[in-house]
Amino acid sequence: MLVEWGVRRIRLPGFIGILCVGFLLGPYCTDQVAPNLLAISTDLRLIALVVILLRAGFSIHLQTLRTFGIRLLLLAIIPSLFEALTIASLAHTVFSFSWNSSFTLGFILPAVSPAVIIPFMLQCIEEKRGLEKHIPHLILTAASLDNILNILICNVFISMYAHADASVAYQFVKIPVALFNGLAVGLIVGVILYKAFESYNPRATKRGLAILALALLLVNIERTTSLATPFSGLIATMTIGCIILTRREKIAHEIAAKLSKIWIFAEIILFAVVGAEFNPTVALNAGLAGVLIIFAGVLARSLGVWVALFGGNFDSGEKMAVTAAWLPKASVQAAIGAAPLVAMKAAGLPTGPGETILALATLSILLTAPIGAIAAKKATDRWLHLPASHEHEHHSHMPTQPHEKGTASC
Repeated sequence: MLVEWGVRRIRLPGFIGILCVGFLLGPYCTDQVAPNLLAISTDLRLIALVVILLRAGFSIHLQTLRTFGIRLLLLAIIPSLFEALTIASLAHTVFSFSWNSSFTLGFILPAVSPAVIIPFMLQCIEEKRGLEKHIPHLILTAASLDNILNILICNVFISMYAHADASVAYQFVKIPVALFNGLAVGLIVGVILYKAFESYNPRATKRGLAILALALLLVNIERTTSLATPFSGLIATMTIGCIILTRREKIAHEIAAKLSKIWIFAEIILFAVVGAEFNPTVALNAGLAGVLIIFAGVLARSLGVWVALFGGNFDSGEKMAVTAAWLPKASVQAAIGAAPLVAMKAAGLPTGPGETILALATLSILLTAPIGAIAAKKATDRWLHLPASHEHEHHSHMPTQPHEKGTASC
């Protein structure tokens, strides 16, 4: 926590410090982390991911979905698709990965980081920046959908390690079915929850813990029902928050405040564990090629943002702000970066590609999170406009320059 505080003092995201502490204590440095902790790291990362998506769900209002419609889907899909295809093509060429491993890496790296973006966008909402066109809400919602779509598609390729003979086309057909089932279950559970909360009125802390427990249960149900019927526990998790926010806003804000406190602990666990699993030797072997692949993906994503916003009523500055917000990577890469390695070990396959994928996922956090956080902050401050009345108030509080001698005041 001291290191996290120190890193924030130099205007970098605090989790960069947590990553460094995890690495210093991990098996590739001083080896002070108990092996039992690393053995359950997959579950710890999943818990942290659920907390992230719950927080995102409690910031998405149904009115936002109605306002943006197809534009929201384009922004959630096109930039990630551009980046994933670019990274997969380069990984197949440069690292001689199989197409399966190439696309696995391709859909791990693109996901934008809610841990970085959500605080900025909530601050913009408080300051009323960009609210005329609801840009902070658009970024919040599209980023959350972007995460889920990347995770779902990535899981298709990860499952291919264990089921090499499975039909890829059939696996992709299951994605919209999983999304629909997740939405339906999340809707039902959300309605039941807000009615139960109104009837029994538990404390906000108990409400937050109950929702977290249910979200983890839904994710476990996804694992057990995946063979019978496709189901996305993550989209169900987000839908719960969205329904409660839309129908009972006061309750939603109380729960969101508790989840933000739970995230303080979850963030430490998530990034410390990822730092501990970072293998610098593999990252060095990936070398300059790995760095170039990451930044080539970022450039492709930036192009994708402009394509997704083409034809809308956004000016170039607002498009730059959205592009900057789409740069930082952290949460999803930390949560699922090691999943391919785990799947390869379970299937008895060579683990070299999995180690490289984990190293590049961690490297993408270290490279893009600080740059993206700084760029997003500066871009939103510069290009997301304040309302006219707010701007007038802002300028009225600015110190006036003394008039030069001989000039009349207005």
